[in-house]
Amino acid sequence: MTNTVKAAHQKELFGHPVGLYILFFTEMWERFSYYGMRAIFVLYLTAKTIDENAGLGWSSGEALALYGWYTMAVYVASIPGGWIADKFLGQKKSVLIGGILLVAGHSILAIEEMWAWYSGLGLIVAGVGMLKPNISTMVGGLYKQGDIRRDKGFTIFYIGINLGAFLSSIIVGYVGEVHGWHYGFGLAGIGMALGLLQYLLGQKYLKSVGNFLGTSEDAKDKEAMKKPLTSIEKDRIVVLLISFLLVIVFWGAFEQAGGLMNLYASGKTDRMFMGYEVPASWFQSLNAMFIIFLGTLVAWYWANRKLKGKVSSSLFKMIIGLIIMGTGFFFMTAASMEFESNGSSAMYWLVLAYLFHTIGELCISPVALSFITKLAPVKYGALMMGVYFAMTGFGNKLAGLLGESAESLGEFTIFTGIAVFCVVFGLLVMLFRKKLEVLTHGVEDKEGTIHEEAEGYELADN
Repeated sequence: MTNTVKAAHQKELFGHPVGLYILFFTEMWERFSYYGMRAIFVLYLTAKTIDENAGLGWSSGEALALYGWYTMAVYVASIPGGWIADKFLGQKKSVLIGGILLVAGHSILAIEEMWAWYSGLGLIVAGVGMLKPNISTMVGGLYKQGDIRRDKGFTIFYIGINLGAFLSSIIVGYVGEVHGWHYGFGLAGIGMALGLLQYLLGQKYLKSVGNFLGTSEDAKDKEAMKKPLTSIEKDRIVVLLISFLLVIVFWGAFEQAGGLMNLYASGKTDRMFMGYEVPASWFQSLNAMFIIFLGTLVAWYWANRKLKGKVSSSLFKMIIGLIIMGTGFFFMTAASMEFESNGSSAMYWLVLAYLFHTIGELCISPVALSFITKLAPVKYGALMMGVYFAMTGFGNKLAGLLGESAESLGEFTIFTGIAVFCVVFGLLVMLFRKKLEVLTHGVEDKEGTIHEEAEGYELADN
């Protein structure tokens, strides 16, 4: 959010500031470490203590409960992380501190002691809280206000996130399940160390973004820090807060991937393929793989709609994303019905569910990140991004609670209930979409008037 005027003069690569790719790879390695650890989290907790690759022997309910608390805490920590950046450090330094904490946290998890387990989780929570909201805010700061490339920039950034998630689910998942859980946790720490190193080496491309406004010599930056919020800014914050309801519902459903759907893949899915049993953790890579292949296609689709004058506002995309993702759970309903009939379910139900979840995610998650950088006041940019990730955290906790209830209600009830609720909730919010968009005071309308940048955006896609 800082120094966005200078953003227009930055060195570019493939039509975007070079700084975007520095942040791309930093986030890629951070997500490699986080999702790698997440892929084996509940599997490690529920593995029997007498197995060759021994775990902690917890019940599914206990494991999903901790999973819910942990994933909620990881994202709720983004509120203090964003506040610290806005008030004291700036986003750039906060990302550095977060990276250091993450390297320490993931490395400690490689130690086979309970004190190391909980200490590592604590450091990861603090590290993600410092890094996650601030690196996303820096991406927005690379583009000046009204630049139509911003949404595409966030999609490229989001592909980096999921490239890391894809690689980690396969590599860390395999190492953890086959060679030892703590080897997997240690490998996640090595990945984060690589991300931190390349972030430090790429600082010359990030000089104009992420700096602390309190020490800025720019008159506009100083004025932005001192002046109170205008009525327009307050209206836009209201829209953001209401849109966060979509975020809670979305992630409450979507994050069944790391919990209930992960356990379903492990215990109730026929994973034999050409004589080989596919590791349960590998299904975690499907979402990331689909994002890598479909990310630019979905971004192009929405950009093309905008250029043709069709409805393509951020709120519209987010609502459609929630509905599509919810629809994907009907495939899990079919999977649970097949299991009840045959004693196992086919892998293609999981594949189809993850495909729909991915398309929905591409419509809501990178769009929401971009939406925040458009609407949030400059002096509260990282804080509002932190609130967004906190809502993601509450969604994660909701996912854990829903997963726990499957023990008593059954997967069929949970999967079907999630699908119906997401679709109905999305349709209800759609009824109020136009009224909410009025409160943005045309912040997205400016993008459609920048004809030259729109042409450059199309060229960058070709």
